[in-house]
Amino acid sequence: MKPPSCWYVYLIECRDGSLYTGIAVDVALRYAKHAAGKGARYTRAHPPLRLLGQRAYPDRSEASRAEYRIKQLTPAHKRALCEEWVAGRSAVGAT
Repeated sequence: MKPPSCWYVYLIECRDGSLYTGIAVDVALRYAKHAAGKGARYTRAHPPLRLLGQRAYPDRSEASRAEYRIKQLTPAHKRALCEEWVAGRSAVGAT
């Protein structure tokens, strides 16, 4: 039996400055697909520039709920959230 994997919410900055939020089990593989033009329709039209951040969740359901909440944030709040993730701080209310 395969061990359970955690799911990640990740944010990508696109070349045009826009932000993309998604979920995946393997963020590096998913980012590579986005970069190769094989990912989401949005990132095919707005190629990725860099991965801003990622955060682990225990299951797909929790990651999907967090993704939804993050998508409601303004771009400035999304960037601040990624800075908190990178710094190792937890964002209250956003995740």
